[in-house]
Amino acid sequence: MHRRSPFVAAAALGALALTVLPAAATATPAQIATSKTNGVTYLKSLQAADGSYAGSGLSNEWAFSALAAAGTAAVDITPGGDASKNARTVYRALLSTSGWPSASPVVTDYERATLNAYAAGIDPARVSASRNLVADAYGYWQTAEPGYFGPSATFNGTVFAALALNGARTPSGAQRTPQALRDAIVTRVRANQHNDGGWNYSKAEGDATQLAAAGDIDMTGAAMAALCVSGVPNTDAAVVRAKAFLKSKLIANSGAFNGAFGVNTDSNGWAVSGLNACGINPQTGDFLTSQGKTPVDFLIAQQFNPGGGFRYLPGDTGPSAYASIDGLRAVAGGGFTSAPPVPVTTGAPQWVGQGSFTSGTAAKLALTVDDGAGGLKVCSVALTPTGPTTTLGAVLDAAASAATPSGCVTSVAPASGTGTVTAVNGKAGSGSNTWKVSIDGSAFATAARGTTVGVGDTIAVRWGA
Repeated sequence: MHRRSPFVAAAALGALALTVLPAAATATPAQIATSKTNGVTYLKSLQAADGSYAGSGLSNEWAFSALAAAGTAAVDITPGGDASKNARTVYRALLSTSGWPSASPVVTDYERATLNAYAAGIDPARVSASRNLVADAYGYWQTAEPGYFGPSATFNGTVFAALALNGARTPSGAQRTPQALRDAIVTRVRANQHNDGGWNYSKAEGDATQLAAAGDIDMTGAAMAALCVSGVPNTDAAVVRAKAFLKSKLIANSGAFNGAFGVNTDSNGWAVSGLNACGINPQTGDFLTSQGKTPVDFLIAQQFNPGGGFRYLPGDTGPSAYASIDGLRAVAGGGFTSAPPVPVTTGAPQWVGQGSFTSGTAAKLALTVDDGAGGLKVCSVALTPTGPTTTLGAVLDAAASAATPSGCVTSVAPASGTGTVTAVNGKAGSGSNTWKVSIDGSAFATAARGTTVGVGDTIAVRWGA
């Protein structure tokens, strides 16, 4: 989702790098363990003196996803042993500032942060009283093209919506987004799969020319991961086609994938992370070449040891921060995010997150309204709580006037009180088909205006039995 800029700069060189350095034999568990250890050492060296990894522009915050995959907790990473500047605390503080990410944010800003906050052990829906990354992403739902997040022409925004919203579960491991939303995104991802089984960064749905264009290995890795984290099995036809696409790009003498930007660590890392996310072993079967090489062999061959950084291109004489992040995450077996490891720092919790609303502080909540007939509305609701919790009635009322995108809720009955919700958007209950609510993936239960809603709760309202 942020790879275009560094890739374009290296595209000319990458296109010439079709012959790669020979890799060692298929990577053993010991070699992978050494790669992880050295890779973590290198990523630790990227931490700034103030404890930060993230900042303006293309920052190194993706390191959190790689570190988590390699078994290192962000809270354990400190500059010079100063625990007050541990990477998690500093990152959380950055995400909580009102000026983050920029004056003109895009949906991938929030998706990237969701994936990396989750890996760092920060509940992305509860970064602070005023920062809910899940709700921020919900605000980019495309009402005119349901299932897309951000402009549909920039398809990677929708892919990373699936990775972030469906991959970053609650701290207890629950899937926080409702099935209807997951299904809507999956439908769009499927519709954008190219004829060759791959995907690229641009929208292809409904465009015969784009569908016939070549897929990219990096975006194919991300898109297949998006399907799998959304609940699509790796035996599904779309995943099988993606797997075949990647297999067709293998180079026998190295195990590398030959991508649109030539042979490079970033593209190969994304492809392997896609396989990892789908539970497909990148070292056996279709991904063990006739010369006994695999994509993991290639990635490890790209690593400097004992320094631990990874080259971007096979001929590079020094490491690249981005390549090192993508390479380590893939070698460590990670998809595009991982649950945070248990910290080794004494007293440090695995997870941190805001515990309650702060009265008078503006907040956002993620809301979906499913009418049971294929009409799904998705929005970010802005409200200012007056206590540590609020109610479903208050959220639905706020959604009528302060939702992004607008139109999520147009009416609610009853209009006051704490009783059972009998109608939403003019649709009333009928027999056993009534309005129900789920919070953070809980079982759907009767929706009442008085239902308690806490900070960061992901709310799904649905009509049905």
